[in-house]
Amino acid sequence: MDSPAPRKIIHVDMDAYYASVEQRDDPSLRGLPIAVGGGGPRGVVATCSYEARAFGVRSAMPGARARRLCPDLLFIKPRFEVYRAVSGQIREIFARFTDIIQPLSLDEAYLDVTVNKPGIASATRVAQEIRRMIRAETGLTASAGVSYNKLIAKLASDQNKPDGICVVPPAEGAAFIAAMPVRRIHGVGPVTARRMQALGIETGADLRARDLAFLQAHFGNAADFYYRAARGEDDRPVRERQSRKSVSVEDTFFDDLIDRDALVTELDRIAASLWSRIEKAQAWGRTVVLKVKFADFRIITRSRSFAAPVRSAEQLAQAGRELLLAQLPLPLGARLLGLGVHNLEAEEESEDGAQLAFAL
Repeated sequence: MDSPAPRKIIHVDMDAYYASVEQRDDPSLRGLPIAVGGGGPRGVVATCSYEARAFGVRSAMPGARARRLCPDLLFIKPRFEVYRAVSGQIREIFARFTDIIQPLSLDEAYLDVTVNKPGIASATRVAQEIRRMIRAETGLTASAGVSYNKLIAKLASDQNKPDGICVVPPAEGAAFIAAMPVRRIHGVGPVTARRMQALGIETGADLRARDLAFLQAHFGNAADFYYRAARGEDDRPVRERQSRKSVSVEDTFFDDLIDRDALVTELDRIAASLWSRIEKAQAWGRTVVLKVKFADFRIITRSRSFAAPVRSAEQLAQAGRELLLAQLPLPLGARLLGLGVHNLEAEEESEDGAQLAFAL
């Protein structure tokens, strides 16, 4: 029997979305290093312009650190109602080509255009048309990755940013992954990347050289994903309209933490990253959940619910701190801390369709 024809997947990612909207609407900001978010002591950068990124400023970075890196950085208060409205315009453009759309946040989405409404045979041409329409109708630029699966399409969309396109056909997928640093492979977080580096795995080619048994011994349940990813394989479908249940961020430490100040510092960092994700996805929740994994791998969770959704970074961080401090002194060192919000009221979709989780 003939093999099924490869899928045609596009990942569209807006360029510095919030910052670009602000520079579009206020021409005096164009060419300047700006950050959308909070510049106060506990503020967080939601996103920043490419002029700011040249100084090392990045999304989810505490505002105080961003100012140290770029003293001339201008902080702009977010206008989420505007970002949501523009996102609606962009999704309407997507819908002209396909109904199989998986938004990941306000500024990025997967599209399955294997069969598309205009009947265009080339997925590359579809991506070019989408990018042209976005620029013409919103005044913004988007980058796109075009490939035969979600993993490679997402990696490709980052290759030629900003305002670029990268196409990876099936015959080139394995080589594309082989040349990729493992830290860039979606699904390999910084902690896992460091573990791989310690095992001599620096690139996709290095990862492919390890057999499944080796990966299972070192990475457990994630081994199958890494084994297939190293070969350019990913059969996850583009899902339509999945509802998110929670948003969370967690980090695993090389050395177990027991000291109060060290624990609070790490939790504040996690809270800052989580708030950036919450703002980007517009995923407001009423319940804050703390997760602690001890040195013996025992896990506890503690939660606090509010009458209304958490609406500030300060409220989120304070709730997390109070949950943590109530557990001190810890019986054992903590090897992992996590913080999340549940009972969401947002309607945006997450990549896994149920929970949006980020490992630092």
